[in-house]
Amino acid sequence: MELLEVSHNILLVAMSCVVALVAGFTGLSLTRDLGSKPDFEKKALIALAAIALGGGIWAMHFVAMLGLQMPILFYYDAAITLISALTAILIVGAALIILHFTHRTRFTVSLAGAIVGVGVLAMHYIGMAGLQLCRAVYTPLGVVVSSLVAVLLCVLAFGIAYGQRTNRNIFLGTICFAVAVASVHFLAMAGTEFVAVSDGTEFGPLMSNETLALGVIFFSFVIFGACLWVGVTYLPRPADGAAQPQENGLPKTETQLLQVPCERDGGKVFVSARDVVFVRADAHYTQVYTQDERLFCTWSVTEAMKRLCPLGFLQTHRSYLVNPEHVVRFERTKDSGKCVFEGAETPPAPVSRSKLKAIQDALASQVGAIRAT
Repeated sequence: MELLEVSHNILLVAMSCVVALVAGFTGLSLTRDLGSKPDFEKKALIALAAIALGGGIWAMHFVAMLGLQMPILFYYDAAITLISALTAILIVGAALIILHFTHRTRFTVSLAGAIVGVGVLAMHYIGMAGLQLCRAVYTPLGVVVSSLVAVLLCVLAFGIAYGQRTNRNIFLGTICFAVAVASVHFLAMAGTEFVAVSDGTEFGPLMSNETLALGVIFFSFVIFGACLWVGVTYLPRPADGAAQPQENGLPKTETQLLQVPCERDGGKVFVSARDVVFVRADAHYTQVYTQDERLFCTWSVTEAMKRLCPLGFLQTHRSYLVNPEHVVRFERTKDSGKCVFEGAETPPAPVSRSKLKAIQDALASQVGAIRAT
């Protein structure tokens, strides 16, 4: 059979890459800070993130396919096209469940990335199976290279985005995700030839490029709208602390509402920020100390700083955040200091030399009853 000559519309190729970038940003941003949310809200956000990431993979593929130009008229099987979208969403959803409902380790993060890579591949080849009046002919090299790229780049993307849940890592993970999706598509297409066939094997109704374009435009509009929605959360919020009641220097309503996600005996518990005495860094995670116990927290110290310092917590050391409400005494030595808390079993929190003056002044102004010795 004679191979067909194919070309691509550069504008639509570029647009497909933008769709992948926006979908990655939306999906990875939706899953920020899920540890502090109740299970129902967590499940709902994971479902939305799966739709954004899986649907973004689908939209990227078919935006690029709209730019595919061949000397014959061809159609898409609507049912197979729908199956390709649902497959991507379900596989990505499975990966997100592993990330957010199991203990997160390097292995689980890599496993989730590999699963998403498989989802990209499955979506691509199922979507290509929906072509009618022409048939894709694959080369072994194209399949192998695209498969390796899909898995490796998705593992890298999720390793970066979930290594530490900082804004910087989410942005870098977004770029890696977009590169992964686009690379898989175009590497696979580079190893694909097309031949014309006289009859199709329709599984569902046929769909022209024009009809497909309407669906892709609508879904892309939804993804871009969701991107704007989550993008607002990255903007600095206006300061309105003057309108909130204060108690011992801490905004009462916010500290009561903020729940710090912790683990106790293998189960998830939430501790009110007001009950936290201090937070100590522990590798990529933190230890949360209350007056009664010490708990493991999945937040990094950077994430804890971002959430607790605006509420009045003080960074006394690069590894320590202290709630001044629980400080009963500040002790200073020649080159360092420490914050002492109620209860003999609660260890003191060190104060580094560079922060001595700032911490002593902050405690004096916020707590008032501190006795410096």
